[in-house]
Amino acid sequence: MSNRAGADGPVVIVGAGLAAVRAIEELRQSGYDDGLVLVGDETHLPYDRPPLSKDVVRGENDDTTLRPQEFYDEQRVDLRLGTAATGLDRERKVLLLADGSEIAYGDLIVATGLRPRRIPGLPDLAGVHVLRSVDESRALRADLRPGARALVVGAGFIGCELAASMRALGLDVVLVEPQPAPLASVLGEQVGALVGRLHAEEGVDVRAGVGLASLSGDDRVRTAVLSDGTELSVDVVAIGIGSVPVTEWLDGSGVAVENGVLCDEVGRTGDPHVWAIGDVAAWRHTVGGHKRVEHWSNAGDQAKILAGALTGTGDPEAPAQVPYFWSDQYGMKIQALGTVSASDDVHVVKDDGRKFVVYYSRGGALTAVVGLGSAGAVMKMRAKVAAEVPVADLLAPA
Repeated sequence: MSNRAGADGPVVIVGAGLAAVRAIEELRQSGYDDGLVLVGDETHLPYDRPPLSKDVVRGENDDTTLRPQEFYDEQRVDLRLGTAATGLDRERKVLLLADGSEIAYGDLIVATGLRPRRIPGLPDLAGVHVLRSVDESRALRADLRPGARALVVGAGFIGCELAASMRALGLDVVLVEPQPAPLASVLGEQVGALVGRLHAEEGVDVRAGVGLASLSGDDRVRTAVLSDGTELSVDVVAIGIGSVPVTEWLDGSGVAVENGVLCDEVGRTGDPHVWAIGDVAAWRHTVGGHKRVEHWSNAGDQAKILAGALTGTGDPEAPAQVPYFWSDQYGMKIQALGTVSASDDVHVVKDDGRKFVVYYSRGGALTAVVGLGSAGAVMKMRAKVAAEVPVADLLAPA
């Protein structure tokens, strides 16, 4: 039996990625025993996305499926793949699908994730790629030939990982980023410059403070013009300029959306039967209002909290998880614990010219730790980040 009071239909999860799989797992572990329906616009079983810019694009792994078909059979999940959600009728409590069908729900979990930003006005040329799906990753892989000239537009995590993967495959890579340094919008300019140094050492032509103005070619891309007027001959272009939440299908539903689906601190929207989780969800935080957290580990943390709230089995006093994310580049990990803000004070505590460890602080309190190739030094700081210890205590000479 379900623990939900007054349940009048299955839990329907919209979006077939990591957050959806974690929600299924946590709901069953929380004692929810009624119907589960998973709706996804791709025909693939839910798969892991971080490897797309790394293992998959390098041809080292072609299958990042999170759980086999047997998992969904055992958990009694009704899979509705290959059909996108197009609307939500909260009064009738039904989900509308692109094939014209409807699914009634008792509770609905929005887990539709993100869609990559695109640069408007670019011609439709072969060799130009935007990465989000496994099919797009495989298509890009087919264009990555040793000695080819590649342009990566955007030096966020996806762009940096793609640049590293392309170098590993023997391509000549130019990486452009309008910000002052790679990852500057995430880690700040100072730490971003350390990441840029790594790429430069690995042979990437890093050009910060510049973007893409235009592309041209016959049927295939041949030339890129940058915003500073520089003209580049290119064989392949990968665009990674960020993503936006997939929420347009909620237009007119009355579910509040503002850079994501607005939720309380357990993932519940203004409608007690509509929830949101993962990259698309803007949960309310005690500091800073509503925030979306686009990290792999966050999906599992949120799923546990949401499942506990939906079934009534959760612990409201459970301590908040320390955010954690990582990025693999050139055989090393960039790891981050805590909430990194580009406006925080930055304290470089180790830098050997390649590997580094950096503390971030706000108002004198430790807010985050970021390291490259320094897993032990980062991970041992989890408790100190959670406790927001004074950063001066950590920097004081022993």
